[in-house]
Amino acid sequence: MSTPDLQVYKGKISFINHQKQFATIEYLYNNKEKAVNFKTDSGIGKKSHQFRLGDGVSFQLRLSDRGDKMAAYNVKFTHNTSVDLLIQKAAIENRFSGYLKMVENKYFVKEWESYILFPLLLSPWEVPPVETAANEAISFTLINLDKPNSIQAELFSHNYIPEYRKAVQHFNNKIDIEATVSKIAPHGVYLDLFGEKMKAKLGIEEAGEVKKGDTVQVLITYLSPYRVVVKKVADTGL
Repeated sequence: MSTPDLQVYKGKISFINHQKQFATIEYLYNNKEKAVNFKTDSGIGKKSHQFRLGDGVSFQLRLSDRGDKMAAYNVKFTHNTSVDLLIQKAAIENRFSGYLKMVENKYFVKEWESYILFPLLLSPWEVPPVETAANEAISFTLINLDKPNSIQAELFSHNYIPEYRKAVQHFNNKIDIEATVSKIAPHGVYLDLFGEKMKAKLGIEEAGEVKKGDTVQVLITYLSPYRVVVKKVADTGL
């Protein structure tokens, strides 16, 4: 086995195959344009960077596993000018157009102009796009703009399940909910708010002596498309 090249090179990702988890880096060496591939899934326990088209990277070279050509390793993200421009645009108007993509049964959005792929974040109470919608044009917003390495996309228009829309009404109008105890665990009591599709949790002490199937009056104190927090309503004794 040959000794890896210890020199650190710099280049830009010009091609990505998300299904096969490899990408191509273009770089200059001795004033000549060169290209080298690398595996985007490092297999290391720590969550790796979601490489995108146009990413600037630093890397080193060594023989590929087959030993017939050079491959990049120790690839590190440095910057992405296209992402920086999208962040600037989002500060003015956070609405973009793109295409839905399916990669390993997960939804992504490919922005029209930059061709950059962003993971699509869906609410647990949102009806996901049908698989046949892949490659269809959609509008979306970008979130986590303060963390360029963790930017995700959200659909501009959401299709929430009826239970979530009902929760929004109860939250906005401060209406109590008769929740059903669905599970009791050492660290909390789990509740069904409007049937089994929307769940919340109470602390053991706050819930009091309850058993599975009991009903508890609760009030939503916090609600977002990704999280719901409730508190037990005091028993009036009526």
